[in-house]
Formats: sequence, C-alpha cells, structure tokens
Amino acid sequence: MHYLLKTEPSEYSFADLERDKSTVWDGVSNPVALKNLRTMQPGDELIIYHTGDEKRTMGTATVVSVDAGDPKDPRVTIRSGKKLNPTALAEIKANKLFGDSPLLRQGRLSVVPLNETQYKFLTGR
Repeated sequence: MHYLLKTEPSEYSFADLERDKSTVWDGVSNPVALKNLRTMQPGDELIIYHTGDEKRTMGTATVVSVDAGDPKDPRVTIRSGKKLNPTALAEIKANKLFGDSPLLRQGRLSVVPLNETQYKFLTGR
C-alpha cells in the first residue's frame, strides 16, 4: 500500500526525518486518519507532504513497524527515504488521477491512501 502523510514543516519536516533517520508518526486525531494508520503494514511506501505555506510533496519514507494495540494512538514507525522533486498541490489538483482522492476531497485528512498510479506520479517513477 501507499500513503501520503501530511506534516506542518515547522512542527516536523522531511529534513527532520532525514536527520533522525526514523520516527514514530504521531499527533493524529482524525478518526479516518487513525484508521489509515492502523491499516499500515511494514514495507508500505509513503510520501511526506508539507502543509502550511509550502503545500507540496517533499520525500519518501517506508513503514518499519506498526503497533495498533491502542486504536486511538497507533504507533507507526517510519524510516526516511529519498528527497523528491516537489509536486505542488496545484499540480495535484490539476491532475485527473487525483479526482476521487481523499487528498482533495478531505483536505484536512492527514493520512491519505494513494493508489499505485498516484504514488508513481508523485515519485516520478
């Protein structure tokens, strides 16, 4: 599976993840986003997206482990991947691949599933 994780760069940026090498992805409270975290599996591929003034993809990451024992606070450990050529939100909105995506339909959703085609578009693969 593939997911996009949104983060405010002033709180925790992709550069922070690169520096730390790995982190537990937390601070999620939306029930749908929590459900998405609980369904993650080790090896799932992620896109890190900066919100706020930037609104663009920044890099990739991979799920290392998932502890969904506490449904209100799943502990998903992720490992940093590679920097991306950023894709701006405006470019994502203009692409028909994302027409039915929760990324656009549920703008405040912080953990968004991506299909294979969307992931490939965002990573340039």
